[in-house]
Amino acid sequence: MRFRSIAIGRLLWWSPLLTLLVLVAAGCAENYPQTTLDPRGEFARMVDDVFMTTVRWAILVFVLVEGALVVAIIKFRGKPDDPEPKQIHGSSVLEVVWTVIPAVILVMVAIPTIKVIFETAKEPADAMVVEVIGHQWWWEFRYPEYGITTANEMYVPVDRTVDLRMVSDDVVHSFWVPQFAAKRDVFPNRETRMWFNTEVTGEFPGQCAEFCGIQHARMGFRVVSVEVAEFDSWVAGMSAATEPVSVEGDSVALAGQQLFLTKACIGCHSFNAAAPPPGQIGPNLANIGSRTMIAAGMLENTDENMARWISDPQGYKEGSLMVIAGEITEAELAALVAYLRAQQVVASPPVVADIQ
Repeated sequence: MRFRSIAIGRLLWWSPLLTLLVLVAAGCAENYPQTTLDPRGEFARMVDDVFMTTVRWAILVFVLVEGALVVAIIKFRGKPDDPEPKQIHGSSVLEVVWTVIPAVILVMVAIPTIKVIFETAKEPADAMVVEVIGHQWWWEFRYPEYGITTANEMYVPVDRTVDLRMVSDDVVHSFWVPQFAAKRDVFPNRETRMWFNTEVTGEFPGQCAEFCGIQHARMGFRVVSVEVAEFDSWVAGMSAATEPVSVEGDSVALAGQQLFLTKACIGCHSFNAAAPPPGQIGPNLANIGSRTMIAAGMLENTDENMARWISDPQGYKEGSLMVIAGEITEAELAALVAYLRAQQVVASPPVVADIQ
């Protein structure tokens, strides 16, 4: 029993160190897609500066307070023959000191915080407006400057400010792109606004950050930051997308086109990015063949995943509005996939950096 007690005591002694080592090891991974500690824009960097200022003050306070506590515990610990210590009932000097010091620290944190609040409150001039509409459980993006509507992938030119004007079509959502520090709640019948910019090209994952139903965790999107020339090419392609890409000469895709019309897909979706029909309740599918993800960022855009999503949308995202009218055979599924994958209004998928 004594040996077991000693072993347990040693384990308890080492457990804090082991816990710390596990936490340190967990922070050694190279790729955190939704990290907030790797800012990639001016807005994000300003927010990160405030965060790091607060962390530095917190570390300083922790070291001083805990250091003083450890010194007091070790140096002034009681001994068996020590007399009863003198009892005191407070010190006005100490009370003033430990009130003033925290107040000064709070002021030092508040000054940069308030400064950043005012600096980020209004978007810079010459910003590109993007209207964001949250749906259960996908995102719609409209570009009024270009007359373009798309879904779940927001294309932006690098080094240009984006002015987001957001509203929800149903319940409260929250638009969040961690690496741009872009987060704002999105409400029905009330517009919220926010701006951000990108300083590098790449794909940056975003996520709904407000519980909005059973598929809240699967309401993702991508911000695709590209060079200006590539963005202009994308705009030109999407602006010309007033009807589906022709699949003449491809018998399988032609069969898929007919199925798209007869399986009720056309009732919710459109390939018209420039002038989508009013009342459209599903994501706009213009350029769906070139997108990197489908199902609101849930699946990589491959033939296999497209087939899985079409054949069993409720199995992947229960509660979504997507359904298939009637049974669908393997041949019909392959035809639909071929038709959708042919919808590439941009000449080729964008060449961007790996997902950050």
